[in-house]
Amino acid sequence: MASERWHKRARRRFRHSLRARLVALFLLLALALAGAFLFGMQQALGVAWRGAAQPLLADYADRLVAEIGSPPSIERAQALVQRLPVTVRITGPRVHWNSRDADPGRAGSRWEGGWGRDTGLLTRTTADGHRIELGLDTGIWRDRPRRVGWTTLLVLLLLTALAYAYVRRLLRPLDDISAGAQRFGQGRFGEPIPVRHDDELGQLAGDVNTMASSIHQMLEAKRGLLLAISHELRSPLTRARLNTELLPEGGDAGGRREALLRDLQEMADLVGDLLESERLGQGHAVLHREPTQLEDLVREVAQGRDVEVEIAPDLPPLPVDRVRMRLLLRNLVDNAVRHGAGERPPVVTLVPEQDQEGVVLTVRDFGPGVDEAALPQLAEPFWRPDAARERATGGVGLGLYLCKLVVLAHGGTFELRNAGPGLEVVVRLGT
Repeated sequence: MASERWHKRARRRFRHSLRARLVALFLLLALALAGAFLFGMQQALGVAWRGAAQPLLADYADRLVAEIGSPPSIERAQALVQRLPVTVRITGPRVHWNSRDADPGRAGSRWEGGWGRDTGLLTRTTADGHRIELGLDTGIWRDRPRRVGWTTLLVLLLLTALAYAYVRRLLRPLDDISAGAQRFGQGRFGEPIPVRHDDELGQLAGDVNTMASSIHQMLEAKRGLLLAISHELRSPLTRARLNTELLPEGGDAGGRREALLRDLQEMADLVGDLLESERLGQGHAVLHREPTQLEDLVREVAQGRDVEVEIAPDLPPLPVDRVRMRLLLRNLVDNAVRHGAGERPPVVTLVPEQDQEGVVLTVRDFGPGVDEAALPQLAEPFWRPDAARERATGGVGLGLYLCKLVVLAHGGTFELRNAGPGLEVVVRLGT
């Protein structure tokens, strides 16, 4: 079972590795070229053998048999075997002799039992009825082919390693582009992708850098506009609130005064959320981390609210920003209380992360939930599903967005899912 999983992972990595596929293609191409070359040379040499070498070998075999004599002389055959790398087998009515039996240290015949014997090219019958079979002694090939084979294998492995290194060098810009894309996705535009070669991949890296620079400029312009608007709105809102505070408190004027104060507070909260979202969007620099027992913050935020709290014992302390983490918990709990169905209060769960040094925070309500298609957009700024969360109860659509920014700034993960019934928010934070 483990071997099967390993093979599946290996196949998956191979399918997703351009470098491995290029090296495999190189090896297959090399083997195919070698096979085609050997096949072509074999055919060419076969034609040359049939046309030229066979007559020469047949004539030479006649001369060797004549030298052995008729009737065959074992002494002359022995002298022939000692002088030339050949094997001799004599069978007949008077002489039975085999050079391999006479010298067991010799290897077998190259053509013994093969095409030379079958075609009669190296087999002769003397006038007195003796059959003489000649063959090539392979003893001289016992060691050299082994050395040549290992040398060839080492050369092939060396060429493969060189090809892999060269392919890796050619595809290194892809690693740079991948790392650069991840940096740009995290909002770190200060380090562009290095352009190592003036080729297609180098041009691609330059184009990605140009695109990232344009996106960075657009994001900075958007951030600057939001910050400027937010700052400019604070002063008139403060003056409007002061003027509203001066209105009479009783009667109809008092009702209008309270309504104006609620609207002004909502606008002030919106401005504060906008500023906070832009600060968090700048990354980890705005965080003031300190070791914190997250269960203490959970109990603090849940106090006075109609929620159930389930906390596991012996949770590790986390290096978090207390202010931002308190904002995260308050927004999640308020959102769950606001959209709960009332049959059961929301549940806040805090447990350790399995096999990791971290915690998992879960906040679940028991309301109607949201449509599955709306889940990916639920934590986007100023987005609210009209069917489930109306303007009167759903705010302006910045609460969950701020929660996601807080979690991402701490290096965690933020997940929204329907729990059936209700909506469940899962936050994973590591140490």
